[in-house]
Amino acid sequence: MSTIPQIIKESRAAMDKSLESSKKELASIRTGKATTSLLDTVRVDVYGQTMPLNQVASISAPEPRLLTVTPWDKGQIQIIERALRDSDLGLNPASQGGTIRVPLPALNQERRKELVKVVHKLAEEARIGIRHARTEGRERLKKLERTSEDDVKHGEKDLQKLHDDFIARIDDLLKGKEAEILEV
Repeated sequence: MSTIPQIIKESRAAMDKSLESSKKELASIRTGKATTSLLDTVRVDVYGQTMPLNQVASISAPEPRLLTVTPWDKGQIQIIERALRDSDLGLNPASQGGTIRVPLPALNQERRKELVKVVHKLAEEARIGIRHARTEGRERLKKLERTSEDDVKHGEKDLQKLHDDFIARIDDLLKGKEAEILEV
């Protein structure tokens, strides 16, 4: 038997999941600065399986426009370099000794606008997830037995407040990321 606080708590958890997921995705979108999370989406075919890059090499950002990738198994340098080149990140890695240097090209205005569109799409997906959690919570509140209409109304108000708070947080994330991308 669910209670109003329980339903609201579960809705908050679902909204939190949407927010965290979008934070991760937004972090992997490239801006002018080098961050190691930029390579989180790169997968490498090694040892007969596909693995995330960060499981086969260490990644660092020694300079604002450069990432370095140091494979733990030096025999995998060519494979990792190819995976970086083939990723949709538009990178041109070059190996130097036992390290792969990945210079980040400057973003042109057209590419910045494309990235802003991608960021808006990701933010909208997060908003949809949050709205879905609210709708689901509302449906569950309406189905509660032995609960007064007033209590259900208060529960719906709390749910709406929670929804508005999470939407505002997504919008803040979006504004920050957009400013970061458009910053020249």
